[in-house]
Amino acid sequence: MAAGGAVLAALGALAAALLWLRWRRRAAGGAGRVCVAVLGDLGRSPRMQYHALSLARHGRGVTLLGYLETKPHSDVLDNENIRIVPISALKSLQVGPKIFQYVVKIIAQATQLLYTMLKIDQPSYVLLQNPPGLPSIAVAWVVCLIWRSKLIIDWHNYGYTVMSLIHGRNHLLVQIAKWYEKLFGHLSDYNFCVTNAMKEDLWEKCNIKAITLYDKPASYFKETPLELQHQLYMKLAKVYEPFKAQYVTESVKSSAERSAFTEMDHKNGGVIKTRGRPALLISSTSWTEDEDFSVLLKALEDYERYINEGIKLPSLVCVITGKGPLKEYYNQLIDKLHFKHIQICTPWLEAEDYPLLLGSADLGVCLHKSSSGLDLPMKVVDMFGCCLPVCAIHFECLHELVKHNENGLIFRDSNELAEQLKMLFLEFPTLEGKLNKFRKNLQASKQLRWDESWDQTVLPLFRQNK
Repeated sequence: MAAGGAVLAALGALAAALLWLRWRRRAAGGAGRVCVAVLGDLGRSPRMQYHALSLARHGRGVTLLGYLETKPHSDVLDNENIRIVPISALKSLQVGPKIFQYVVKIIAQATQLLYTMLKIDQPSYVLLQNPPGLPSIAVAWVVCLIWRSKLIIDWHNYGYTVMSLIHGRNHLLVQIAKWYEKLFGHLSDYNFCVTNAMKEDLWEKCNIKAITLYDKPASYFKETPLELQHQLYMKLAKVYEPFKAQYVTESVKSSAERSAFTEMDHKNGGVIKTRGRPALLISSTSWTEDEDFSVLLKALEDYERYINEGIKLPSLVCVITGKGPLKEYYNQLIDKLHFKHIQICTPWLEAEDYPLLLGSADLGVCLHKSSSGLDLPMKVVDMFGCCLPVCAIHFECLHELVKHNENGLIFRDSNELAEQLKMLFLEFPTLEGKLNKFRKNLQASKQLRWDESWDQTVLPLFRQNK
């Protein structure tokens, strides 16, 4: 329990030195202000951005605290009720045993986070994302004691299960993280979680009562009009080869502006989809251990073989978006592939372009396998918001989101995914077949959006605790 004890010692020392801040700001009071915090990159924390926007929409002053490695959505940046407080990502010490490096890092993070949180305007609530929760849950709890604020934890997963993907479930650090998460998680005032399965698990194993707040797409995740698709393709074609027009058909006039998927006649401004266009396959990832992209790459090898064997299938452009630690590793694997009918690119998209590309794609693929078996992939939520059918790899509670043969397909390995790609893209781009059926089902489903879901689930909590 060395890491947990070290965190508490650091917090105690700093808290004593900073207690005067509470007295200094007592006159101002919390005034219903909310600190939305994540010890991670704000630009890649959409759910916490959504929380901030929803709180601001209801007149709450919001302090949004986290790393600023990538730019948050413009709606967050432009909102007058949201103040972003950046914290610096700390690198691990490269001296001594691994466990010593880890303990030093979390002490430094705890000190930095406590200092930053005690400098902000006093909040009535601290809404914290977990994971990562070590050391942020303990820090947030101490801050709430000092400010007399309410601590709300939004459970996206269990941090110790994410750590176990790297170290194994029996590793000392994983066991410490599990003990810590259960202990400090129990000290929160309120809790949200992302699935009913996690809600039940929190209650049964940790005696933590949580409210299920499913991820829902924001309003800007929707089908993209053809004109906007063309503008996006032309923008991406300046940087990424797969979006460029590959050849000129006889029907294309010299006045046409072309991408790999669309063409626009400058004389009349009309946009049409290019005849013989490739299918656009999209996946997004944080390039971490809970997503094995070799499954997709193997399926694409089989798909290429199907075409070479004479099966009538379209060429593919496969776009895998995101940032993360394993991106370079997979890019090296991709570079070794030599396809004739498939192009792969791995861009990082601006926050405003990502929903536009989802709304333009033909099929989504999700390789997220929950480390706990209790969380759901937000990328699929966003894809469904854009009425984009999905092929998703199986894990325990996926059925709470993906309905097999209704809004997409569930696969267990690369062979099954390859067969699904073949079946869905046969005779593409005709409007017959399951791909179009899934899209129509999504269009008819009248999905609840984030704002509506948040108002129904979260807003009552803040109203009863004014």
